[in-house]
Amino acid sequence: MLLRNSKNHNILWESSKKPKIIVVLPAYFAEKTVRKTYDDLPKDLISEIILVDDASKDKTVEVAKKLGLSVYIHPKNKGYGGNQKTCYDQALKRNPSVVVMVHPDYQYDPKLLGILCEPIVNGRVDIMLGSRIQSRRQALAGGMPLYKYFFNRFLTMLENIVLGINLSEFHTGYRAFSSKSLNMLPYHKFSDDFVFDQEILISAVSYGLTISDTPVPCKYFPEASSINFKRSTTYGIMTLWTLSLYVMHQAGLIKSKFFKKI
Repeated sequence: MLLRNSKNHNILWESSKKPKIIVVLPAYFAEKTVRKTYDDLPKDLISEIILVDDASKDKTVEVAKKLGLSVYIHPKNKGYGGNQKTCYDQALKRNPSVVVMVHPDYQYDPKLLGILCEPIVNGRVDIMLGSRIQSRRQALAGGMPLYKYFFNRFLTMLENIVLGINLSEFHTGYRAFSSKSLNMLPYHKFSDDFVFDQEILISAVSYGLTISDTPVPCKYFPEASSINFKRSTTYGIMTLWTLSLYVMHQAGLIKSKFFKKI
């Protein structure tokens, strides 16, 4: 049944009720890109856009307020994971159908938001990821550093094997969650750093949530946020540690606060 047709893409909602889609923008020094991100969002599909600024020292907040976004400010920097926690807390207060995280640095194409939401709205999955890696050529042509590509491939392969699923990428920041999944997951117990992204996905598997992905373009440029080699290495080690905790928890050797009780 066709009840909703976005101006940007043909999105089929199988329900007569329009879904309530909340977009969250975890912002840090996004003054130069937040307007472009906002302009490309399919606002005919979106109920509200929330920006959480993580103590930026540029004009991110000023620009966001001029755009009419709902803005929340961290007086002190809480980190990428800490920013997401505030994003999801604020979004869930609105009783949404779907919460979509879009990085306001324009690294991911905001126009594809409806494609991420459709499988969740129609009840096929709980979490959708926008995968930047369909081929090595595509990822590198988009500007992904070679070392990040190989880190990404190795960790994704290992996570698929350990978790028993088949995603093309675990390490994207373009994500859509059903409200059910966010209400179920103990995300306040996760790290305030970048490994939050992996903790929430690995935890989701332990709770029996369904995760899928769809291709999105990969774009790296000077204004896009990115972590350096040292922090990428730390992120990789912490991802491996989280996987180890999952294995030990599932085997009954430990009880981790990240995962569903067995």
